[in-house]
Amino acid sequence: MVKSELVREICKENPHLYERDIENIVSAIINEITVALCQLERVELRGFGVFSVKERTARTGRNPRTGDAVEVEKKYIPFFRVGKELSQRLNKN
Repeated sequence: MVKSELVREICKENPHLYERDIENIVSAIINEITVALCQLERVELRGFGVFSVKERTARTGRNPRTGDAVEVEKKYIPFFRVGKELSQRLNKN
């Protein structure tokens, strides 16, 4: 599902709201999560999951074509850990 599909689904469930307002709300939520992650903060959405940032240390890698050693700088990557409720809903039998 892409953002526009999410907005359409929310519109279907809430016909009393304008689509542009829902789009602004979804964009604001995504923006706030992005800003928090850029500040290396953790974002927890109860029942859904936790967004956090992990640091990958600098290391020496290999170029797969030539086999030459390549220095890889340290970097931060986004990480998502699924919440208990979502995990249970996905795996219910």
